[in-house]
Parts: sequence; C-alpha cells; structure tokens
Amino acid sequence: MKILFASSEVYPLIKTGGLADVSGSLPRAIRNLRHDIRVVLPAYRGVAARAGKTKVLASLGLEGAPGEIRILQGRLPGTNVPLYLVDCPPLFDRDGGPYSAPEGGDWPDNALRFALFARAVCSLALDRAGLDWTPELLHANDWQTGLVPALLSLQARRPATLFTIHNLAYQGQFPATTLDELKLPPDWWSLDGLEFYDQLSFIKGGLVFADWISTVSPTYAREIQTPEYGCGLEGLLSARADRLSGILNGIDYRDWSPCNDPHLARPYSVRSQGGKADNKRALQEDFDLPPRDVPLLGHVGRLVEQKGIDLLLDILPELLARDLQLVILGSGHAELEQALLDLQSAHPRQVGVRIGYSEPLAHRLEAGADLFLMPSRFEPCGLNQLYSLRYGTVPIVRRTGGLADSVVDASPEHLADGSATGFQFDAAEAPDLLAAIERALALYDRPEAWRRLMTRGMQQDFSWTRSAHRYLELYQQLVAARQG
Repeated sequence: MKILFASSEVYPLIKTGGLADVSGSLPRAIRNLRHDIRVVLPAYRGVAARAGKTKVLASLGLEGAPGEIRILQGRLPGTNVPLYLVDCPPLFDRDGGPYSAPEGGDWPDNALRFALFARAVCSLALDRAGLDWTPELLHANDWQTGLVPALLSLQARRPATLFTIHNLAYQGQFPATTLDELKLPPDWWSLDGLEFYDQLSFIKGGLVFADWISTVSPTYAREIQTPEYGCGLEGLLSARADRLSGILNGIDYRDWSPCNDPHLARPYSVRSQGGKADNKRALQEDFDLPPRDVPLLGHVGRLVEQKGIDLLLDILPELLARDLQLVILGSGHAELEQALLDLQSAHPRQVGVRIGYSEPLAHRLEAGADLFLMPSRFEPCGLNQLYSLRYGTVPIVRRTGGLADSVVDASPEHLADGSATGFQFDAAEAPDLLAAIERALALYDRPEAWRRLMTRGMQQDFSWTRSAHRYLELYQQLVAARQG
C-alpha cells in the first residue's frame, strides 16, 4: 500500500506530546511490514537540520502562502521512512514551539499556518507536486491536519482518508472571520460543516469529512460519544459511530526496554530483575533522597488538572505519614509546581521534585520507581503506563481511556488467575486514589505476590507491531471501499 501520513509533530524531530511519539513510531512499524508509507511535517526551525541530509523536491504556489513553498525530502531519523518537509520560513521557521510563541500563548496566525500545511499535504496527496507518487490513503492526525480531509473531499479523484483524534480537548478553534480569510468554501459555515458555536473548528474538518475516524484507545472511542468527554462534539461523533474506532497506541521497545536502555544504572529484564534495585538507588540519588528500601512512587507528566495532580496533592499529607518516598518529574501550572516544591521543602527525605522535562531522567524514573501514578481525569491512550509495565513499575491508574484498556486491576479474582498487571480506581476523587495506593502498598508488603504482578506486567506486548497490524486492516478496508 501507499500511505501518506500527515502530522504536526514527529519524534525525534519535534515533540510536545504523545502525538509526536505515535508519528515517529507508527510509520516505522508500517514500513517494517513492507508498505510504502511517507511522513509529511512542517519544516519548523531546526527540523531540517535534525533530519540530516535533505534535498528540494518541488516548489508550490498555494492559496494564502507568503511566497513560494518548497517541499524538502529526507528520511525520518533511524528509519527508512521517507520524510517530506513543508518549508515556508515566514510561517514555520521561528523560535518557540510548533504552536506557541517563546513568551507563551498560541501563535496568532496558527489558522493560516496549518491551513497552508493542509494545502501542501493535499498537493502531495493528489500528486500535484511533481513527485510521481500518489498515495492510496491519507492518514491525518489531530486538529492541525483537520482541513486535509475536508479539502480532499472536494476532489473527485482522491485517496481514502483516515483522521485520528489523539486528544479531543484540542480542537483548533478560530474566529468566524477565519473562514473567509482562508478562502474556504462558504457552505462549510454550517452545523454540518466547520462551524462550532460561532467559531471555525479545524478538528471538525476531520470529523465531518474523513472517510473514517479513529482514536487512540477503544475506551476513549466510546467515551468521546458522551457529554463528559465529548467536548461538545459528542453528537457528531455519535452520529458517525459506525465509522469510528479505537486502536490502542503502542510503544517502541527499541527506545523503551530495560534490557537495553542506555539511560539506566544497570540493565535488567523480565528473566533477570535484579538490576531494578540498582536503578531504584540511582533514582533516589537523582532526586537527593536517602537510599532506603521503602516503596518509591513516581510520576512523569504535565502538571495540570487533566493529569489529576491536584488529587495527588490532596492526599499527600496523609500519604507521607507512611514510610515511603515520592518522585515527580514534570512542568505545568505554576500553582501546582509550587505546591509540589513546597512539599519537597517540608519533606526532603521523602519527596523529590524536578520541574521541567528530561528524557534520560524519565527513563530512570520508570526503571527506579516501584509504583507509577497516573490519576488522570481523562487519558485518550497514555504511554507512561505502557512504559511502566515494561519496566516492572506497577501502574496505579484511573479507569479511563487507554488506561482502562491497558492495565488489569489487581482484584482478588485477577490476582488469583494471574492476569493482574496494576491497580485501577473509578472516580476522579482523592479518596479513591488513596484507596488504590493503599491496596498497592498492602500487596507490596507481600514480596512474592508483588514479584508475580511485576512479572505479568513486563510480559505484556504493547509493541507498535501489534498496533500497526490493526491500522493496516483499517487502511485496507478504507482503500477497498474507496476503490470499489
């Protein structure tokens, strides 16, 4: 098959979240299954240099472009996946992030930037860039590519289209005047088009016009059809339920596996778990904690309410009355950051906090902690619980989205039949989180039962190969329907 994969971020070239991890790993897994998949990405500042050797393939004149647009070709680092970069320096070659300025806040011209990216993707998908290559399927991801299925719907001859929601909370909404400014069809300004409460919604371009919609876990696919998780789009998603599916993300075991992780103090594996204790001591040193043989709880992530950090803060006074330690790596809302730093100051022998992000430290935390906390209010898929399982770090998660799909609760029944891999709780309430942690600590005090739980988690297969087969089945179904 020939597939064009469009994304606004791709690891290791540019990353703000899980979308980049998926976009860097899924195409590689599809390519390894011997399909011709190619990735297209904006040429943000520094991306071309990180991509290695590139060459100019084409120049395009596009609606709304501030000059000529170049298409650069390279390879996704560490793979044989062809990479196309949409090179428009006035719009993409800037300091700051892919969506926001260095001083914070979204770029005011994001609508123009990602409308131009969408038009460039369409030119590639329709073989209008002179590449002599036409994909059978276009896979678009999140609101930044939402206009791609919409624009392709105007063409009689076009590839099949799949639109993947990675997080429905981010929708790409802009003032009503943006429709005219971008010279989009006037009849798109309707409830059945891109209008959303008197705003122009980029994500609706994918939700309304794509041949199929997917999201990153089966449970999240069901949740977003409800008012609690649908972000106002639950009616549309329910109406398209027959063309909506959830495929759980995978992880790349080349990057995340304790037996060959270069960031660890000592490698270990499911068959030889002794090195985990060495990594625990190293992690305690990383966070300036005394090296003690007590339960070590960890968390990596954005310090925002979605991740349930406020729930953790609510229970920490009671939790820290126990003989345990806690390490946290992340950044987010200033008040949550400060509250954690204050706790570290008050409990320097129990709490370690690092504000910011470090990839090596994230790996060391996954390897060194005994328990990993993910009390998310919602989580489309989640990756850290998958990393935790691989590293024998037992996850404690709220039963939502991909967390519900990937962690088997250590209930008496699941412990008895050997299927348990972690701990779940239902309500996004502090007492429920505390009760789950207490269950985990009680099992931690039973070393043989704890070792069986760790081992079962480490044996799980959440590789991208498994997920890639699911995507290929969907790709083939959509191409057959389009060509038939």
